[in-house]
Amino acid sequence: MSLIVKPRLVKLTTRTEVDIKRSFPQPALRRIGAWVFLDHFGPTEQVDGMVVANHPHTGLQTVTWPFAGEVEHRDSVGSVQVLRPGELNLMTAGRGISHSEISQVGPKSLHATQLWVALPDANRNVEPFFEHHDELPVVSFGESSAKVFIGSLGSAVSPATVFSPLVGAELQVSGEFSLPLNPSFEHGILVVAGEVTVNGQTVGVDDLIYLEVGEKAVVSGAGTAILLGGEPFDEHIVMWWNFIGRSHAEIVAWREAWNAQGADWPSFEDKVGGWIPAPEMPNVTLNPRR
Repeated sequence: MSLIVKPRLVKLTTRTEVDIKRSFPQPALRRIGAWVFLDHFGPTEQVDGMVVANHPHTGLQTVTWPFAGEVEHRDSVGSVQVLRPGELNLMTAGRGISHSEISQVGPKSLHATQLWVALPDANRNVEPFFEHHDELPVVSFGESSAKVFIGSLGSAVSPATVFSPLVGAELQVSGEFSLPLNPSFEHGILVVAGEVTVNGQTVGVDDLIYLEVGEKAVVSGAGTAILLGGEPFDEHIVMWWNFIGRSHAEIVAWREAWNAQGADWPSFEDKVGGWIPAPEMPNVTLNPRR
């Protein structure tokens, strides 16, 4: 029987009145391929909305996938982009980028997933860049469908840049169908709305079912889910705050550089104002882990 992973609740001051449900990393599941972070928030009525001031990232890609609401993204490479449901914002941090996000006035509901992809060691210091994709391929399975925002699934191939073999797709489930999973990938399916069954197991809203390499997936029901997959990512990494590196010393250096607000982190103007300082380091040495 496949593993059902329940999220842990995280409260962030940057998303007022919004409970964050974090599927991984946590002890039950550290990663799926190079996917190393998955937050699901909403659906919720916006009170003060989502306001995330300027903050940094290194060594990863951020993937923002909304179901409801609109969010404006601004970053230190000059990008300004409003993100709407069914569209993809993909930010490759590489050697270092900073950005801010603010939800837009208008839509009353806010509902999205935020994901991180660890960059392989060979690519983790690339120059930072940003992509927005509003036309993404869809593959149908009878009455059900998958919109592929990362990698490929069946005949659908996303135009988004990736650095390791991955898949990410939004599933609209209506009836029963078999997903054409890559047999060399491990996978996870997160249910975000409705009633969905995978391989005969009922997966509750906010829960994720983990499928080992080679496992198949027969999906049924009526709802919305996110499919994630990738070849097992065997590199050891250090992930702390918004940084992914390979050693404790790297994390310390990035933290100090960010808090000094020097030339390593170009400034930009936004509607949020200010920046988020990095917290104090833990009183332990951060060791790389798989």
